[in-house]
Order: sequence, then structure tokens, then C-alpha cells
Amino acid sequence: MSKQSATASSRGAPSFFDRITCGTCMRSSGKQDTGKGKSKSSKSRRVSHGFHLVKGKSGHDMEDYHVAEYRKSRNHELGLFAIFDGHLGDSVPNYLKDNLFDNILNEPNFWKDPAVAIRNAYCSTDNSILENSLQLGPGGSTAVTAIVIDGKDLWIANVGDSRAVVCELGAANQLTVDHEPHVERKRIENKGGFVTTLPGKVFEFDKFVGDVPRVNGQLAVARAFGDQSLKAHLSSEPDMRHVPIDATMDFVILASDGLWKVMKNQEAIDLVKTIKDPQAAAKRLTTEALARNSKDDISCIVIRFG
Repeated sequence: MSKQSATASSRGAPSFFDRITCGTCMRSSGKQDTGKGKSKSSKSRRVSHGFHLVKGKSGHDMEDYHVAEYRKSRNHELGLFAIFDGHLGDSVPNYLKDNLFDNILNEPNFWKDPAVAIRNAYCSTDNSILENSLQLGPGGSTAVTAIVIDGKDLWIANVGDSRAVVCELGAANQLTVDHEPHVERKRIENKGGFVTTLPGKVFEFDKFVGDVPRVNGQLAVARAFGDQSLKAHLSSEPDMRHVPIDATMDFVILASDGLWKVMKNQEAIDLVKTIKDPQAAAKRLTTEALARNSKDDISCIVIRFG
């Protein structure tokens, strides 16, 4: 992801550095990563998912990571889904892939108050990243996470511009907030930072839209994990939504900005609403983003209900 300008243990357990190195080595060396799965519990509404990730054309290594899995906890089935869109390297999104959901579920009040647990875990995970910045490096990551509980409740959280959009009766409803520097200028300036717009060519939806505001002239999002050199002026506090899953909800799209820079929310919904296989739907979205000349890494998860 090109968020940043060019100027800018128990016995036998692996060490912190070993976990980071191993996670990186296990990542596919190809340009695409794809797969699908489904819930297994007979007690809950069936959930299925598909994902497709494509390396961008920007010249750096793939910096996007994802999570798409199901877990049993306290006689409940949890669907855990996330897109982590890194910048200045892949160490931070890799760390998030390995740790963020564990930290959320290990919060003592998760089952009583998921919103507080998610917010606390985002904060503590960011603190851990900053404390280990020597190993993880100077980069950072946006995030969008989705937790599906028994196919009945959906908890969405995000920092940065990775986005979640739900299809409700055929209409697109954005569940996340794009954390843009010009929108959060006052908060950034109150912390001693600044927002400036630098010269450059920026295209969205195949049209030139002008230059991009950046925090301290560097980062194009106002909230992110990591980014130690900018952290005094950034936030890692997520925006959150709780959405009861009902018959009006067909599917949710989680995607990095490599998709959303070239596709409007309703366009994405319309493109795949007749595709029942969520993996095929995710691939269709990434393929269309490439056809529209998206330069970023493009990562997409489609979660279907029922």
C-alpha cells in the first residue's frame, strides 16, 4: 500500500523475531492468494466466505495480509475476518494477522462488552507494535476487522481507509469510516502535528482528483497501527459498528483501498450481488479493480450469510 510518501514466552515457544520471520516466510511468494471456507455449527445461521488478494503494480513487495477463519469459544462459533493493509514494509500487518484477534478474544470483557474489548485490544496491540519497533521497523498498517458471532451478530471495526460495505436488500451501506487527514485536521493539529497537501497526481474512479492531504506531509491516513515516527499525531482508536444479522443482509465486502480507490460502494455491490460463490465474488472484485488500473495491492474478502 502506498500510504506513505517517498520522503518519508513459554518453554519451546519461538521468540518475537522468530514469529515475525516465520510468518513472512510462510506467506505465498506468488502475486495472488485466494481461498474460501464456511461455518460448521448447526446452531447458527450459515456463514461462508471467500478471499482474493493481488499484488499491486507499485513496485514494492506485497504488503497486505488477511485473516479468514472460524473458531469455537464458550460454545459459540466465531467467524474472524480482517484485511491489514501495510505501508513501508509488511512486518506490522503480519504482526496484526498473528496477534490482533487473539488479543481481542483474550480481553476479559469480550463476551460482556465486545465494543470495549475491541477498542482495548486495538490500543494494546498498537502499544506492543511500538514497543517492538526495532524488530518491526518504521512502517504501519490500516485494518478492518469483522467478528461474526453465531451467524447472528456482526462487529466491525477499522482504522485507516480499509473499508467494510454490507449489501442490504441490494443497496450498499458502508459500515466503516475512512480516516482521512483533512477530516481529522483539528485533532492532529491539537497534538502538535500538521496536515499538508503535496503536489502529485492522484486518480480515483479513473479521474484526476488532485493531491492528497498527508499527516506531517507523509501519511495519507489519520489513523493506523505502528508508524512510530508519526504516532504522536496519529490515532489507533477504531470506529466500530454492531449490526444484528437479519434476512435483509446478503453479504459484506471487506477490502483495502486498492479496491475502493477505483470503485464506488454501490458499484462493488452491484458487480457481485448475483455471484453466490464468495471466492468467485472476491476474485471478480479484484479483477475489476485491476482492469480499472488500480496500482495498489488489492485485497478482498466477501462474507455471505444464509
